[in-house]
Amino acid sequence: MVQIYNNTEEINTTAADLFVEYAQKEIAGKGKFTVVLTGGSSPAGIYKLLASDTYKDKIDWTKVYVFWGDERWVPLNDDLSNAKMSYSTLLSHVPIPQENIFEMYKDGVTPEEYAATYEQTIRKVLGEEGKFDLILLGMGDDGHTASLFPGEAVLQEQTKWVDAYYLAAQKMHRITLTAPLINKAAKIIVVAFGEKKTHALKEVTSGEFNPTLYPMQLIKPVSGDLLFLVDKVAAGTN
Repeated sequence: MVQIYNNTEEINTTAADLFVEYAQKEIAGKGKFTVVLTGGSSPAGIYKLLASDTYKDKIDWTKVYVFWGDERWVPLNDDLSNAKMSYSTLLSHVPIPQENIFEMYKDGVTPEEYAATYEQTIRKVLGEEGKFDLILLGMGDDGHTASLFPGEAVLQEQTKWVDAYYLAAQKMHRITLTAPLINKAAKIIVVAFGEKKTHALKEVTSGEFNPTLYPMQLIKPVSGDLLFLVDKVAAGTN
């Protein structure tokens, strides 16, 4: 489903409201809420809203378990780190236990080694079903999501839940959840706004199925819900 909004403020408010709704429901029902955060610039406004006085007390953060959809293989204090951005905008401002936060990076190991470790951590927290309550995703101008980039072998991965590889175009290693794991989630929210996203959004939602070129097309929940929150500019309706 694609929902179109006037501006990013409306998108951020909707996403924050849904985050709270899902968290409250899952905590009340099973005692915990498992969420996957996304990086980049798109979610910063959502995270700041969740950390605000208006929102932060609506969630029992001690019952929230945080993972990431992908990460650049850089130290956690690097400005390129998705985790660093998430801490500065949200995690450092809410009472979530550190042991409930699972960063997608570790010093002293290879990204491939840590991908295997991260998968085991997910299995420990979620069980063998591997079903996250909520996954937040962004979408690049090229139609990528998480670190599922056009033309990369990771797009064909069917067995691993987490994978790592060297992205030559960016001259860096990336670590990412794979499409099969993402598609297990109960709720997936994709945030996209601005004119740079217009072409990719159109191709992903209504173009021919070509996930090698537009990897976001791989995101098709097995039994959950997929929701795009976009502005009029990205939707091409402004």
